[in-house]
Amino acid sequence: MTSLLINDLMLNRRQALSALGGISLGLAAGNGGAATSSATPTPTGKLDYSNPKDNLLAFAKIWSSLGEPVIGGFHGTMYVRSGTNRMIPVFGYEGIGVMQARWEADGTLTRRSRETGYFTDLRTGDVLETWDNPFTGKTVPVYHFYNPLLVRRMDSEMSTFNFGKSTDSPTLMNEGSVFPDETGKIPFVLPFQHYGDDLMLTWDYTHEYTNPVTPEGWPLSSTGPRISPSEHFTFHISKAHLEDRAVSSARYVAGFARISQCWPWMQMGGSGMEDAQLFGRMFSHKGLPGTTDVRPKVLAYIEKNAPEYLTLPDSWEMESFRVDTWSTYAADVPPENPAYDWVEKRPEHILGPPTGSGARA
Repeated sequence: MTSLLINDLMLNRRQALSALGGISLGLAAGNGGAATSSATPTPTGKLDYSNPKDNLLAFAKIWSSLGEPVIGGFHGTMYVRSGTNRMIPVFGYEGIGVMQARWEADGTLTRRSRETGYFTDLRTGDVLETWDNPFTGKTVPVYHFYNPLLVRRMDSEMSTFNFGKSTDSPTLMNEGSVFPDETGKIPFVLPFQHYGDDLMLTWDYTHEYTNPVTPEGWPLSSTGPRISPSEHFTFHISKAHLEDRAVSSARYVAGFARISQCWPWMQMGGSGMEDAQLFGRMFSHKGLPGTTDVRPKVLAYIEKNAPEYLTLPDSWEMESFRVDTWSTYAADVPPENPAYDWVEKRPEHILGPPTGSGARA
């Protein structure tokens, strides 16, 4: 997935949208079918990187497209480390995101995406259906991640993530790189760095919340009552390309690192390695035509098993049911404890995963 990330940014409905009055962003030929008004006139001039409104435009062009949907890819290797032992490479991790954004009449930005995430054989690059866990000696079914639709609206303030239970603390996007203004609010100003035409951007989030895959329901799949996944990106973008108002989507190449507890499907519960850390180093990139940012074996797998994930549905309605792997796993895979009350089960009207252990369940 372009990162599962990225796609978790949420509009804080309590924030005043009036701060966006008179917004002068948008693209004359690429507003993605958004309602038009005086809030989105044809823009002129360079981007002001201290202005939240111009940062929203930059975000839309980097992470999505203000014209036709674009397809980005990510791929790399994941490692496991327990205690002071060395990191062991365990499998590849790769997938895609189909992305599009549009301006609304009130000056807010709506972004929608559809994502996949797969685990691959280190030697062949083939998508795995089962995995031989070297730490437990078990062969386990692989859970593929599918998010059929994520739609979020954004405004001029940096938003927070809300995962887990209502008592869990929210996560601020880019903590350590964004700061409150004189009013105490955190404006949507991204931590860009400029080196000639090289525009660099870091993007971070660090969670801690209640594990949806509970030890009581999934004693093998759960690593404990709390999880703390984080993702970290380092983007490189051409400043001239990003600021070209005739371009609706900017090319980027990024380094992508991910740290978390082991995925539920690895079944590390009861192994004595519940505290092991899963680390991934990947590339992420977007902006080549069609599907050319997607590695061939993963593209062939999607074309065969889930071709609808290479397109976007028609809906722009707010949607966020399938955002993180732990909550979707708990919704798709029946509890290992038959006496457990499966309240996390996916509602019947929500589209389930086409392949992997969630589909078989």
